[in-house]
Amino acid sequence: MSATALPASGKAPGKSFREVWLIMMGHGLTHWYPSTFYLLLPIIGKELGLSYSQIGLIMTCQYVAGAIANVPGGIIVDTVGRKGLLMALSLFWVGFPYLLMGFSHGYVMLLACVMLVGFGNSLWHPTAIPTLARLYPQRKGLVLSLHGMGGNVGDAFAPIAIGALLTWFTAHSVEHAWRKVVVINVIPGMLMSVLLLVFLGSLTLSGNAKAQPKREDEPRQSLADYFRGVPVLFRNRGLLVLTASSAFRSMTQNALLTFLPVYLAYEMHYSPFYVGAGMFALQAAGFAASPVAGHLSDRMGRRNIMITSMAMTAVVLLFMAFAGKSPAFIGFIAVLGFFLYAIRPVLQAWLLETTPKNMGGTSIGILFGAQSLGSSVAPLLGGIIADRWGLTATFWFLAFTIVVANLFIIAMPMEPKKPE
Repeated sequence: MSATALPASGKAPGKSFREVWLIMMGHGLTHWYPSTFYLLLPIIGKELGLSYSQIGLIMTCQYVAGAIANVPGGIIVDTVGRKGLLMALSLFWVGFPYLLMGFSHGYVMLLACVMLVGFGNSLWHPTAIPTLARLYPQRKGLVLSLHGMGGNVGDAFAPIAIGALLTWFTAHSVEHAWRKVVVINVIPGMLMSVLLLVFLGSLTLSGNAKAQPKREDEPRQSLADYFRGVPVLFRNRGLLVLTASSAFRSMTQNALLTFLPVYLAYEMHYSPFYVGAGMFALQAAGFAASPVAGHLSDRMGRRNIMITSMAMTAVVLLFMAFAGKSPAFIGFIAVLGFFLYAIRPVLQAWLLETTPKNMGGTSIGILFGAQSLGSSVAPLLGGIIADRWGLTATFWFLAFTIVVANLFIIAMPMEPKKPE
């Protein structure tokens, strides 16, 4: 295995995008598994006789676990040099608990498995996002949008592929079809973990003035140096504002991912295949939007793209609430995906520009910790609202959360100062 070290000057060691494509594919699979589970939620809910609130609590537990683990995950990333090894470990840890779900028959065991997924996911983003930003400093928006696009690919194709598998197994009267699917589904994640280990297992980021190829396994910085930088990080206004905005945006996204398939299955009476197709429409639009938004943010500025996309997300959610069970509801799903997912790489690039480079893992860990907190609260709140006022009321709640997220973006400094 060849090692890749990046000098502190931020100059990429070469023009190759090999690291981008590999990390992008790995990111796709970290999203593939949760997207598979969103499709299985209505089936599991019926099998176990769960209420909307209990369905929401499943996702709440996953994101609470992620919120708890994200900051420690950031500390590990900033003090351990082997970035490729951390990414391979994270992907394995995301996929394996879904295999365990196939053998669980109780609600409590199901909650335990989704919490393990939350722990695994806490390592991926604090590792992958700062690594790409350091490797390609002049093209942050683009490479982070490609990374985000990998997630959109996983989010888009998982529901339609798993929906087709479930439909086929059901047509052939296979008992406990969803359990067979999760066992088969673990294979691609395991293979991708091996590929990451082989090709990027010794990828490091050097904190020295020049690359030190014989000493790449050393930590990037000492724990003492790290903890001296923590108080400064938490006084960073840009970090605080962006993480607060991201938390509310994640409330919108993850409550939507939890209850949109439930709405399509329970209220519109779609089969698993067509539920998967609806989720595909949501994510496929995000796939198209992500690189466009990332490239435009490099040229036009992060703020303009963020405000426009969030405002349009709120408008489309309101249209969906008015549309109800009409065919227009399905069309709005694709439009929503375009604007909802466009801003992820833009927000990440903006955050890394406002925080010190040697604290990149922790900055992203804090960002995703805040997102996990928002994600943990929203499905449960959405379930309580749906139980009391109906599923349509949940979409009004989501429109409110994205408006709040946009208010925080407006509060960002006009020209955040880049730290040394």
